[in-house]
Amino acid sequence: MILVTGGAGFIGSNLQAALVQRGHETVVVDWFGSDGKWRNLAKHPPARVVAPGGLRDFLDGNPPLEMVFHLGAISSTTATDADETWATNVELSRALWDWCADRGVRFVYASSAATYGDGAMGFDDDPALAALERLRPLNLYGWTKHAFDLLVTRTLAQAHKRPPQWAGLKFFNVYGPNEYHKGKMISVVKVKYDEVAAGAPARLFKSDQPGLPDGAQARDFIWIGDIVDVLMWLLDTPAVNGLFNLGTGQARTYRDLAHAVCDAAGQKRRVAFIDMPDSLRGQYQSFTQAPMDRLRGAGYAGQFTPLEEGIRRYVQNHLATPDPFV
Repeated sequence: MILVTGGAGFIGSNLQAALVQRGHETVVVDWFGSDGKWRNLAKHPPARVVAPGGLRDFLDGNPPLEMVFHLGAISSTTATDADETWATNVELSRALWDWCADRGVRFVYASSAATYGDGAMGFDDDPALAALERLRPLNLYGWTKHAFDLLVTRTLAQAHKRPPQWAGLKFFNVYGPNEYHKGKMISVVKVKYDEVAAGAPARLFKSDQPGLPDGAQARDFIWIGDIVDVLMWLLDTPAVNGLFNLGTGQARTYRDLAHAVCDAAGQKRRVAFIDMPDSLRGQYQSFTQAPMDRLRGAGYAGQFTPLEEGIRRYVQNHLATPDPFV
């Protein structure tokens, strides 16, 4: 039995689909709400759904879990309730770590590239405490994810009990199906597709960095299928432990992305530049790129999907169809 927190969400539901396809019994921890989020699981329902408020009672029953994929979080980069975000992103993660350590259950959790802040200290997934302590996340979400990375590193340094396998993954910019419930946190690929499909140009923020041309802001965009492949590889490779970046290793510009969306949608390439909102100024990462040496060194040999191909799959196999869900 495998437990997936956030299992009805974007990454979680894609992982759930892969686990069910392989024949695993799964328990999903999540809220469905009333906005149709249940559709993320409609084609591959789990054996059980546990509401987050009932998770501790479920675990107190000592279920026979093989592995916990902890993907649930308050993931909005504009979150402002620090108490709720800390309780969810740090204290719940700590409780799951301790539970897995006590019972010998393997544990994989979602960290984030938001822990790197503006990138001034680079994007090296160096797990050393001194390296982590130099990072300065730009927002509450990134700070809480960073706080748990630090907690794990200090726990290991003090030789406290740990799960038999543990891995933290610093997800970069993930895009793909089943993200439709995410509101303002939906991927830029989906937003640009909606604009282009409506006959408008793809709108991009003007650069707020001196010397950086409009549209030249660059991120490491990664196709959801590649994320799932790494998660499944960790399931199959119990000897792998560590904190790892998870991107493609190749930054691509927003202009590249906009052009790829236009091409996949069969539309003329049209891009318009708009002013960046004041709320994002000073909190906007103009460049991210994931060094992937550590994950490669741990043995992962899978190939990452080029941006144009990932966007083509997303648009033509999902967004442009009557049923866009996995």
